[in-house]
Amino acid sequence: MKNVAKKSTRQSVVDRLHTELRSMAMTFHFLPGERLNEAILAKELGVSRTPLREALNRLSTEGFLTFSANNGFFRKPLDVKEIFDLYEFRLNLEVSAVKLAVERATDEQLAEIEKFLAESAREEPSRSIDDLVKLDEQFHEMLIKLTGNVQMLHSLRNINARIQFVRWLDMTERRSETQSQHKHIARALRKRDRSESERLLSDHISHRLDQIIEKVERSYGRIFVRNRQATLSQSLHNNSV
Repeated sequence: MKNVAKKSTRQSVVDRLHTELRSMAMTFHFLPGERLNEAILAKELGVSRTPLREALNRLSTEGFLTFSANNGFFRKPLDVKEIFDLYEFRLNLEVSAVKLAVERATDEQLAEIEKFLAESAREEPSRSIDDLVKLDEQFHEMLIKLTGNVQMLHSLRNINARIQFVRWLDMTERRSETQSQHKHIARALRKRDRSESERLLSDHISHRLDQIIEKVERSYGRIFVRNRQATLSQSLHNNSV
């Protein structure tokens, strides 16, 4: 029993670390291409190297990090082709989900989506970009849930996590369009109009390669500027203490 309890405790530590490190990777707390110093990370997070390494391995499997036997873990750079592929994967995944949702969703589920959109729209002008991205992800997850297919939902969450910073920039530029597009998609679903639901969703998600290139380039600028600002702010705080 002691071994089981010990294993359970270690697993909960790994799960916590994975969640925390995943958030850091998603928001580019680690710069693109940066080598992660495991000793420093373990000290900062107050853990030993063993659970830390297990959590980092998970992130590597999920596509956030790369691993070199000689040099350790690195934050994966933003790769234009990979981002484009992820958007394309997301598009095909969600369009397939809509086909199933038209057939499987209950009227109550569709009404719940429209209620969610109406409620989230009330405070839209005052919401931060971070909040809007979360609400956007929640809407698309609700669409996937209409299929009843858990694996499709897991796939969508992994895709969104890996393109979140690019989607954050996308939302900055398209916030006025997004809510309206969501309402049109929900309305088409309520009518059980499969072809219109597919068309609207495809138009909503589709990104050309040249658009992805531009967004990745601009994302790099935002990431490095933000990290420089955070470093400067921390330095000023330390000097004032």
